[in-house]
This record gives sequence, structure tokens and C-alpha cells, in this order.
Amino acid sequence: MQYDPVKRRLGVVFNSTPLLRKLFYELLDLLLLRAWHIQRELRAWSRDRKDRSLSIYDAGAGFGQYSYWLSGLSSKWTISAIDVKDEQVADCNAFFRRIERPQVEFEVGDVTKFTKPGAFELVVCVDVMEHILEDEAALRCYSTSLKNGGMLIISTPSDQGGSDVHEEGEGSFIEEHVRDGYNIDDIRAKCLRNGFSKVEARYSYGVPGKISWKLSMKWPLLMLQASKLFFIVLPFYYVIAYPIAFVLNMADVRMEHATGTGLIVKAWK
Repeated sequence: MQYDPVKRRLGVVFNSTPLLRKLFYELLDLLLLRAWHIQRELRAWSRDRKDRSLSIYDAGAGFGQYSYWLSGLSSKWTISAIDVKDEQVADCNAFFRRIERPQVEFEVGDVTKFTKPGAFELVVCVDVMEHILEDEAALRCYSTSLKNGGMLIISTPSDQGGSDVHEEGEGSFIEEHVRDGYNIDDIRAKCLRNGFSKVEARYSYGVPGKISWKLSMKWPLLMLQASKLFFIVLPFYYVIAYPIAFVLNMADVRMEHATGTGLIVKAWK
């Protein structure tokens, strides 16, 4: 399954006005379980930092969902967002100018090469590492760009069924992924040998999250890929499916999972 064609269709619809783009971000925050996990961690990180002038790096920012969310927590934070896609960078810069958040700036860049030594207190990397062959180069750039004591947070699929791969030789559900998922010990080791002094990693998308992902993401995306007509059906589908997914997401973020198809990794310089 390729996400990009579906993303482009949604982008055309929701990028027409700032109000629709804000609605799009709200929908992503509701639907994507990884957003629930990341936002919970970032709320804890931000608890005593909202009144301080800080610099944040959104590595592989995509639609700008996390830059938008973080910029809403504090106007004192400066956010530098990097993505490889020119059109997304241009769209994001235009949107943030229109909503008068000049503290957020997007630029075209490669996370395996972009560095600003000692510039940032926080690096956010969501749904990125599974797309990068040279992942250790990216980790070195992140650690170089952090101030001493700064934190990197990553959300990425695990090797316990991440990318919807459950058996050896099975293909990834998401074709853009260059790896099916990380071993939890492997990603810890990669962080430690690339400039980080402390790493905490835990599983996300446990049993509740795996069911929720199928209900709220996998099956709707398969429908949309099959026919554009499902754009009409989708709101009615979510009226039934989303209340179930919401309860499952709540359970997933509050539970500790012995295993799961996702990983949340925090690493400190």
C-alpha cells in the first residue's frame, strides 16, 4: 500500500483554507495512535518549559502536524522543520504565515545531512526512521544538533509486526518503508553509538492499538485506494468505527506493553 497518493488527495482537499488545514491536523491527532503517544510524552517534556525560549527541530515534518501542535503550546518556542518534499515545505510555510505563527519555519532538507550544532533542546522524529536507509547518519545529525541534555523523541514501527509484517518474507503494508521495523535493543544501541548518553524505549501499538489501527487507518486506506467513492462513505464508517477506536487508543497509551508493533524512543545527549 502506498500512502503518498492518498496523502496527496487529502492534501488537495484540506489545504484550500487555513480552517480546513487545522481541521485536518485535528483529525490526524484523533486518528493516529502514534500522535496520542507522542503528545503524551511531549506534554510531560513541556511541563516546566512553556515560559522559556527554546529551539525545537521537527525532523521529517511532513504535513507539519507536530510543528503545529508544538507551536500551540508556547509562542516562545522557535521551531525549525525539515522535509525533503518541496511542495509540502512551500504549503507549510504559506499556512504558518497565514495563521501568524512566524516562529515556525520550514525548509527543504535531508535529515541524514542537516545539522545545526548545539542548536536545539528537542528533536521530534515521527514516522521518519522507517523511511531512511542511512538511519545512523540521521541519528548522528540529531545528536550533533542537540544541546547537552537535549532530548530526541522517535516514533517508529517495531519488528514485532510493524508495517503490518508478521512473518518472514512477508511484504510491508506500507511500501514506502525501507525496513519493516526496529528491534527495540537495536535502536537503543544505534542511539548510544551515535552521540546519545541515555536511551529509553518502550512498545506502543499493543493489542488495543493493533485493533484500533486496523479500524481507523488500515481498512479506510484500503477502501480509499480501491475507489474515490469511499470518500463519500468514509464519514459514515467513522461514525460507527471511531468510538471503538477511541476507547482502544485510550487503553493503548495507558498500558505498558510487553510487545507491540510500534516503538516510542527517547534519547538524551
